[in-house]
Amino acid sequence: MTGIDTNKRNALYIDTQVASLILTRFLHNEITKAGFQRAVLGLSGGIDSALSCYLAAAALGPENVLALRLPYRTSSPESQEHAQLVIEELGVQSDTVDITPVVEPLFEVSPDINPNRKGNIMARMRMIILYDRSTAWRGLVVGTSNKTELLLGYGTIFGDLASAINPIGDLYKTQVRQLAKALGVPQVIIEKAPTADLVPGQTDEGDLGFPYERVDQLLYLLVDERYTPEEAVAAGFSSDFVQKVMDIVRRAHYKRTLPVIPKLSGRTIGHDFRYLRDWGT
Repeated sequence: MTGIDTNKRNALYIDTQVASLILTRFLHNEITKAGFQRAVLGLSGGIDSALSCYLAAAALGPENVLALRLPYRTSSPESQEHAQLVIEELGVQSDTVDITPVVEPLFEVSPDINPNRKGNIMARMRMIILYDRSTAWRGLVVGTSNKTELLLGYGTIFGDLASAINPIGDLYKTQVRQLAKALGVPQVIIEKAPTADLVPGQTDEGDLGFPYERVDQLLYLLVDERYTPEEAVAAGFSSDFVQKVMDIVRRAHYKRTLPVIPKLSGRTIGHDFRYLRDWGT
């Protein structure tokens, strides 16, 4: 990749003070508007969940945030240590639930199960636990998926992509790093290679086949700037890369929406009945 306009590169830089203010107010307003005062989230030891935890603690107070560590037997000990760093730094409520004895019986009934299916089961089991604690603790589940992941569908539907509210869903991965640094997320978390920690040695960028920084620049042009494929190629990206990313985004669209409902009535959920204003709020 060569010749990317410097102004387009800089467009991914954010005013971290403004972003922090908007996102903490967003969390407080949306959670309290729904009648809650607390938040629950899964803390993996990665940068995305760490940033979401920092934002939730700032918005609601650390005493009103429950961070759950949900390891599997092959999970990296380093990930658990990094999650503990965040818990201790912020002073949030915390608990650890080992998902191994819950998911392994499901693995055993499918002798041909592959790592991808195992990862999906683990992600969904973690969300079951999060939503159960959400009910018990009276707190909304806060999401930890960034804009890059959402656009690329890099996550498990009804697993790690599920949440009641997602503060970082409009931040590209490179922007997550900027805001995490500004808010004081431990540097060891910011600098380590992103991983879903579902399979030993797995990394996000290894799965995707390209680095976040590169795809973020392209996604910004295609999504935010509405570039055509031809314009993206003229900006310095290879036509194969542009087409590959566009295909991934298209195929992942179903993960970013509520289940599609066919329209039969005058007011259909997801079509023309969408807003709380219909009920006077």
